[in-house]
Amino acid sequence: MSDLSRETIDLPVPDSSAMRVHLARPDGAGPHPAVLVLHELFGVNDDILAVLGELAGRGFVAAAPELYHRGFEPGRSLPRDDAGRAAGFEQLNALTRDAVVADVRTALDHLSSRPEVNGAPTLMGFSMGGHAAYLAATALPVRRTVVLYAGWLTGTDIPLSRPEPTYDLTSGITGEVVMIVGAADPLVDAATREALAARLAEAGVPHELVVLPGVEHAFFWPGTPAYDADAVAESWRRIEAFLRP
Repeated sequence: MSDLSRETIDLPVPDSSAMRVHLARPDGAGPHPAVLVLHELFGVNDDILAVLGELAGRGFVAAAPELYHRGFEPGRSLPRDDAGRAAGFEQLNALTRDAVVADVRTALDHLSSRPEVNGAPTLMGFSMGGHAAYLAATALPVRRTVVLYAGWLTGTDIPLSRPEPTYDLTSGITGEVVMIVGAADPLVDAATREALAARLAEAGVPHELVVLPGVEHAFFWPGTPAYDADAVAESWRRIEAFLRP
């Protein structure tokens, strides 16, 4: 991996004092392509920071906004335990569609304006962040979106998927989408995958749905029960191919 530069910045956003954004980039003036990464339930933790480092090591400027900034102090993330999960769902259930889209717009605009960035940023999200990325792609002019095992897209279980299921907004997507999910993921089961693929096809959205055999939800994170190193390697291969068409 090449030498990296890291920083945090605070961006003004509606109805909040500021939104903390974590950033990693290759050393050198660039220009570099950019990726905006949206975190899962536990916030911008060490796993998400590692993703930023991986992307920067592959030649991308990578940034991750703290979507819980209206409820948490800057820099806070959550442990992967019952208490962390409960706190994460409390914050998830406080997110609104308008607020998340505004946050993503702000972060994308900042990335696009950076002198070392070349071209429109790609949007990428994990689980809850995958849902947020899909939602943002329906409302913003995003050229490429990577959605990793996003839950709740076809139902109305969380505020981000109301009043209508988020996949009902698919016709608003103007760019390309790659979705990556494990075949053994109970949150994105076969029926859900079929419904998403059908809706993307109906809307004429260029897309690829990658289903990894035998892989569970949240397989990306070392040290967790679902971690699958082969699936992570295959995901990175697919992601980089998508980011460098």
